[in-house]
Amino acid sequence: MRAQTMRRPVVLDKAQTQRRHKPDYWLVILSALLLVVGLIVVYSISPGLAAVRNVNENYFVSKQLIAILLGIVTFIVVAAVPLHKWKEWQRPLIIAAAGAAIAVRLFGEQVNGAYRWIHIGGLSFQAVELIKFALLISLAAFLAQQIQKGKMNDKEKTLKPFLIILGTVGFVVAGIQSDLGSTGVIVAMMAAMAFVAGLPLKRIAMIGGIVLIGLILAVSTTAYRRDRLATFLNPTSDCTTTGYQACQALIAVGSGGMFGKGLAHSGQAYGYLPEAANDSIFAIYAEKFGFVGVTALLVLFLAFFTRLKNIMERAPDDFSRLIMVGILAWLSTQAFINIGAMIGLLPLKGITLPFISYGGTSIIFVTAALGLAFNISRYTTYGVNMSSQPETRRTDKPTAGSRNDIFGYSSRRR
Repeated sequence: MRAQTMRRPVVLDKAQTQRRHKPDYWLVILSALLLVVGLIVVYSISPGLAAVRNVNENYFVSKQLIAILLGIVTFIVVAAVPLHKWKEWQRPLIIAAAGAAIAVRLFGEQVNGAYRWIHIGGLSFQAVELIKFALLISLAAFLAQQIQKGKMNDKEKTLKPFLIILGTVGFVVAGIQSDLGSTGVIVAMMAAMAFVAGLPLKRIAMIGGIVLIGLILAVSTTAYRRDRLATFLNPTSDCTTTGYQACQALIAVGSGGMFGKGLAHSGQAYGYLPEAANDSIFAIYAEKFGFVGVTALLVLFLAFFTRLKNIMERAPDDFSRLIMVGILAWLSTQAFINIGAMIGLLPLKGITLPFISYGGTSIIFVTAALGLAFNISRYTTYGVNMSSQPETRRTDKPTAGSRNDIFGYSSRRR
């Protein structure tokens, strides 16, 4: 039998692991590049959109530029606020989100069977984006508290409140607002946070079963959702009515070829592809830049998500780690749903592509989430990936104990 040598662990105290240092500027650079790409695409299709809606040809690009400037201000403000303050403000955020959801249903305009927007003068507000942000903060605080108390396996103290939150959000977003796509993003965010927090897998599976039953009921009881599912299964069966957007999206993506038609050439933006600046903007991008441009955009997104993952792995405490998990799940799931729908891998959903799609509410809350991530990156473990160093341990209370999960650090399952 070979003798095994024991290495003395290197102990990093809390002051070392949470000392303020240079933040992750690559996160800002990649985000800025994505915003610039989105602005360029909106600028290139503004004349077509303006011709269809009979407005000034600079109308859309001007509003997008204003949204980006507001997003930059939001990022700076959120990044400057200490993280513990957001934990203290979770209740006002929840109240604001609930109020916005009620206002959307009472005063919002119904579009394609859904209530998603509040219009105030020339401005519009999408309540579900505030719901995502408020849920991110409140759920991270709740799960971090349960971790510290050692009650992640407690049915009454953890599972029951989690199911109540999930049911409430599902009722408001999928039921009242009729926004199944955003519900999918929120469920993915909650599931990822619960998994990383250490909720037992059998209970996560049980929650998944409940969500699946709810999804089946939501689709089977609503005519337009059944039509979308049928269109997804056979997108070319009826390209004049229910399958029109799916067919036009595939035409736009396919017509881009290898290198695209170029910025000044896009037939789909002139009223052929519905929601060309919002939900369908990836198809417009593919039409203009082709396979090479799409590959470059996907690489840019991958690099951005990798930066988020790196910050998450080195987060100094449970609360900040769970916030990073939520942000990563939120933005990556939303991008996956949007792109998947445009290339026929998923049913069509009213989901914007982060950074790229036209729309002020989405940009403002995405940049708010980035402000949280940038703030957390100032306090990450000092250049050491704690998950990949078995001989190194932290003295602040870890998430758990014995098994390395897919995110690269330990979590206990029972």
